[in-house]
Amino acid sequence: MSDPEHTPIHPGGLQMHLKIRPGDVPRYVLTPGDPARVTTIGEAWDSYEEVAYHREFRTIRGTTGGVDIAACSHGVGGPSTDIAVVELSNCGADTFIRVGSCASLQPEMAPGDLIIATGALRLTGTADAYVDKSYPAVADHEVLMALIEAAEELGETYHLGLAASVDSFYAGEVNPMPGGYWQSHMDTVLEDLRRQRVANFEMEAATIFTLCQLFGFRGGMICSVGANRATRQREDSADSIRRCCAVASRAVAILAGWDARKAAAGKAHLYPSLLV
Repeated sequence: MSDPEHTPIHPGGLQMHLKIRPGDVPRYVLTPGDPARVTTIGEAWDSYEEVAYHREFRTIRGTTGGVDIAACSHGVGGPSTDIAVVELSNCGADTFIRVGSCASLQPEMAPGDLIIATGALRLTGTADAYVDKSYPAVADHEVLMALIEAAEELGETYHLGLAASVDSFYAGEVNPMPGGYWQSHMDTVLEDLRRQRVANFEMEAATIFTLCQLFGFRGGMICSVGANRATRQREDSADSIRRCCAVASRAVAILAGWDARKAAAGKAHLYPSLLV
């Protein structure tokens, strides 16, 4: 059983790592990895202010389309993402959309395109502390539909697919390693994932999806493609990152509208005829 006397929360509800308190963030939060990307997100909103910045965790809040929204960076990989999701939820967040960059695995997913994750392969260990490997990492259907709707509205080229969430950027994504280090199982990783129709490599979606499913939250992910591992093409991702952030912010406004419709109808879940 959990012991409330030994939780990592400071007096007044101050969170140990994010340095935020209950009420500092609304329910909708965008979660990039890079702290610098937080301001890129905020600059496209109606307004924003910084709430806290500690270690890799930079938190802002503001409004977009009249909807209260926040963004908080989680750094690279599952462990720091775990911290961000838990501490943000302690302060009122229940909807998390990862906004990131990635390497695509399918040849048609070109640099500059966007990828919206339907789920993730758990090639990462963080969620294993919570639940067995057989537990799937899937995106929330409402967040997924809102991201699709937003991408269509903004005229973006996007793809749907499974993400391969790894713990190691180098060995895990079979990138060059010091001294030419290699293991025989790495020879087939890329081709195997392509055959499985996996869309991209990244490092956090599986953690977000698993925690959200376990705790009754909503999770989604949209990434911009910076490199294609099949064609070996790459490009400066600054523009596509901005477009990715714009889609995620628009998706929050869409979600807020859908949530209002659910509340008015007394429904717990979104379904197509509710939007007619």
